[in-house]
Amino acid sequence: MRNYELMVLLQPDLDETAYGDVTSKITGWVTDSGGTVEKTVDWGNRRMAYQIHKQRDSHYVLFQVNLSPTATMELERNIRFLEPVMRHMLSLAE
Repeated sequence: MRNYELMVLLQPDLDETAYGDVTSKITGWVTDSGGTVEKTVDWGNRRMAYQIHKQRDSHYVLFQVNLSPTATMELERNIRFLEPVMRHMLSLAE
């Protein structure tokens, strides 16, 4: 198991239920693959450096997860198909 940080940029106009659905799906995928979510930090809406899908702002969410290196590809594949996710980045934490 390794420590990873997963940054997810969501559409800025999501309501609370849609936000909760996305975060619970990501948490479920991590736990289904044998990992754990250590911490979820909601950064709120922030201005992005450039437009993505004609949006200037995005809702930033940071997940700190323990995950097997073999499960990262499956997690990223699942996140890629979530409609409210504009961008994501999974990186190895120190």
